[in-house]
Amino acid sequence: MEEAPQVGDRLHCYWNLVSKDREKVFEAVVTDVETVSFRELRENDELAREDGFRDAKQLEEEFQRMYQGELTDDTEFQVIRFRKLPVDEWEGKRIDEKAMITRRADILFDSGKFSKSELCYTAALRIDPNDVYILNRLGDNLTRLGRFDEALENYRRAIMIEPENPYIWNNMAITLLNAGRVDEALEASERALKIKHDPDLLYWRGVMLEVAGKPLEALESYERSLEIDPRNAEVWTARGNLLSDLGRMEEAIESYNSALELALEDEQDPNVWNRKGNALLELERFNEALECYRRAIEMEPENDVYWTNMGVALLELERFDEALEAFNRALMINPKNEDAGILREECLENL
Repeated sequence: MEEAPQVGDRLHCYWNLVSKDREKVFEAVVTDVETVSFRELRENDELAREDGFRDAKQLEEEFQRMYQGELTDDTEFQVIRFRKLPVDEWEGKRIDEKAMITRRADILFDSGKFSKSELCYTAALRIDPNDVYILNRLGDNLTRLGRFDEALENYRRAIMIEPENPYIWNNMAITLLNAGRVDEALEASERALKIKHDPDLLYWRGVMLEVAGKPLEALESYERSLEIDPRNAEVWTARGNLLSDLGRMEEAIESYNSALELALEDEQDPNVWNRKGNALLELERFNEALECYRRAIEMEPENDVYWTNMGVALLELERFDEALEAFNRALMINPKNEDAGILREECLENL
């Protein structure tokens, strides 16, 4: 039987203990060891909270799940209290605390848990207030939380340390764009491109120029991006959408084709198929448009807009029964779809 920890013993706590990726979380010194019965545990809210539970009831439910009917009121548990030690007092291998917290923040950020990742980035920044990577990521994080002024402050701090980092200038521009400060966004974007003529920076420049109401300049920016990197499906899509908005449907279709060819079959964007269908519909190429809408619906069957567009193509082909079915499906998904409701009535008049 394993010997129980004693007061004064050193504890080493690891994350992923049995994995090759295991990491030490902390070292601690045992300050108190107490033996309690399960009856005492499930009646003591304060003790349960010490162990991270909401209350004793939650502790009881978790223990019953873990021990699968092996518990009685007299089953004994050890409550071990300890004091976490500063890293410089550890006996064993030390951790890079900043790196560990930053990695955790990145995982949370990539999972879309922006409130939690903000806390981690902020904690990492306390360890090293001048880490440009963390300042930049915290800016990205705060932008996604809609806290634009705070995001901009972090980008400015990062730029003071690395004034020639084009990607931080570009991230600042994106935040300014989200904040509705379009002229300032364009200025920051221009600064980024002066530092580096990069296809991603040119793409974002195009997005900002579109928002600024400068479509031809935006188109030029997308095309300059594609000259450098012709295999970027996102830029081909943006170019196609802009050409479609400009009424240049044939060119838009060519862009959508390029975007779809570059994307893997399971990574294609259903909205690209839908926008290509809309361009074909404008050119009265109804059968081709219909096939595009079918592809979009295969990927996203609960999108009422795609069903409505399919109904329009079928209506133009005078396939009224099928059009009616498409409009009905759109209305089942979204009863507030006014276009589908009006077009449904038109179908009924033709039946």
